[in-house]
Amino acid sequence: MTIVKEIEARGMQHCETTALGVLLRHEGLDLSEPMLFGLGAGLSFIYWDAKSMEFPFLGGRVKPFELTRNLANRLGLNLLVEETASPRKAWENVSARIDAGRPVGLQLDCYHLDYFQSKVHFGGHVVAMYGYDEHHAYLVDTAQQGGAVRTSRTTLAMARAERGPMTARNRSFSITLPAHPPSWQSRIIPAIKACADAFLTAPIANLGHRGIEKAARQVPKWLLRTEQPERDLPQAALLMEKAGTGGALFRALYRDFLGECTGLIDDDDLRTGHRLYAEAAALWTDVATLIAKAGERGDAAYLEQAGVVLHDLSRIEKDAMRVLSEMRPQP
Repeated sequence: MTIVKEIEARGMQHCETTALGVLLRHEGLDLSEPMLFGLGAGLSFIYWDAKSMEFPFLGGRVKPFELTRNLANRLGLNLLVEETASPRKAWENVSARIDAGRPVGLQLDCYHLDYFQSKVHFGGHVVAMYGYDEHHAYLVDTAQQGGAVRTSRTTLAMARAERGPMTARNRSFSITLPAHPPSWQSRIIPAIKACADAFLTAPIANLGHRGIEKAARQVPKWLLRTEQPERDLPQAALLMEKAGTGGALFRALYRDFLGECTGLIDDDDLRTGHRLYAEAAALWTDVATLIAKAGERGDAAYLEQAGVVLHDLSRIEKDAMRVLSEMRPQP
């Protein structure tokens, strides 16, 4: 058995920040999960309804791995990313890092992992790997999935090689700190402004605050989109509240990030943004509850009510991001 020493196998709420936390703590940088999420400008919104999809999807974050790239660029971290179509090379990329005493991040499809109870394909899942033996790989996943877990090397290879939406070609990555890393505290305001600007100026109408407004118009029609509302609507609500987001479609994580920042930065715009995202997080939970009830009871009135709340959320989040985009660098 080969195990990386001094690994703190702490499962958090979101998969990508969980993996980043493992890798960065091993390097000596211990940041809270909300701080990792916020410095990586991870908050976003997408209303996704492709013709090939059985049911629409609401997403509350940037696309998989963008948070990692954002964080590395912002903090000046050395990010090594490897991808390959070869299963043999894919394993060598990972085992070499672990043999050298470093944990490694993996992007994969969680459907194949032994410990996952819910068998749903999602190619944007991220875990940290810190060891292996002849038969198993030892991983850190979210707290919901068990934190320190293991899966067979066979199923790990299948998960890494899966093709489809949001998948990568056996992607693995490692992070090291530069000799003289910049102060992460000095990167807070640039991260907030970058996230706000992207949210306010999204290039298409199903992203950002315009995407939430689109959801407000489309969600009331969701009973017409499915022959099994008792299955699909509660599932959509579950994804909003439980699927590695910390609840409230990632708004709770961003609320907590802004709250942590108010203890470090004295800024009225920041306090206003924090207050508005606290309001938004609670309302997103209300939306999920209403969607679930609509499916359980087959009653479109709950979806109409969810649409009204989504209209409010579009306005609240737009106001919050406008205020946050106006933050000025600290002297």
